[in-house]
Amino acid sequence: MKYQDEYMTIYEDFKANSKFFQAIGNETRQGILLFLIASGEKGARVNEITENAHLSRPAVSHHLNVLKDAGIIHCRPEGTSHYYYISIKQHLPHLYKLNHDVGAFLREYYKDDEAELEKFDKMGIPLK
Repeated sequence: MKYQDEYMTIYEDFKANSKFFQAIGNETRQGILLFLIASGEKGARVNEITENAHLSRPAVSHHLNVLKDAGIIHCRPEGTSHYYYISIKQHLPHLYKLNHDVGAFLREYYKDDEAELEKFDKMGIPLK
């Protein structure tokens, strides 16, 4: 099969990132992440997240645990409060590798198709 090696490389990259993708694949968790991003480096307390998400505290706790287990957020205790904040540093090398490998595949796949290469170029994705 043509491109079998490239497909397998991308497959392995996706497997390496699957927990990350599963965690961010939920619309509620995406909303929580956007709220945490807007909260800045300090992060946000569960009560603030609950109020913003319009969910029960147990529901928010569940989503926070999924994001924590995936390593996307961390919790910092401060007195009697706990602040949740974004921390994806450990995912960046894996995501970069996935991006790089998909780019390499697309360059090879479209190397003889100027019209397709032009479309990518217009989107700010140079494949040449």
